[in-house]
Amino acid sequence: MRIGVVSDTHNNLKNVARIVEIFNQAGVERVIHTGDITQAKTLDVFANLRAPLHGVFGNNDQERDSLERAIATHGFSFAEPPLELAWHGQRILVVHDPLEFEGVLNPGHDLALHGHTHLYRLDRHNQQTIFNPGECAGHMAGLNAVGIVDLSNMATELVRF
Repeated sequence: MRIGVVSDTHNNLKNVARIVEIFNQAGVERVIHTGDITQAKTLDVFANLRAPLHGVFGNNDQERDSLERAIATHGFSFAEPPLELAWHGQRILVVHDPLEFEGVLNPGHDLALHGHTHLYRLDRHNQQTIFNPGECAGHMAGLNAVGIVDLSNMATELVRF
């Protein structure tokens, strides 16, 4: 199973439209957003995904009423971090800020995802992968990226755009 990973879209609708194209072309089966959507109209663009969208809220997701209405309208699944998922035999932990790993990340998690820093991160220790594809909101020129993770072998791919 291949999943898309995106973070910190910060309401950049042009980039979100490109992200949707990337994930649809890649044929990912699910997408995880690690927070900082910012506004509900961003979720309206994500509605064009061909895969279900799951995620957590970030520190800039303050328009919660409108975000939650859009999430319900589009059938997405979002939660306060930490979010625990079990897909394809892998235990996945999703937070926004990597500081939220404190006290919840343990060796039983195969994949840990975060955003917040806008910086690429790929750490592997024993059988655990910690991944953040980094910037995709257009704040840092030339660094827009999303990730694709193959849960069958934990291979990660960074897709720059």
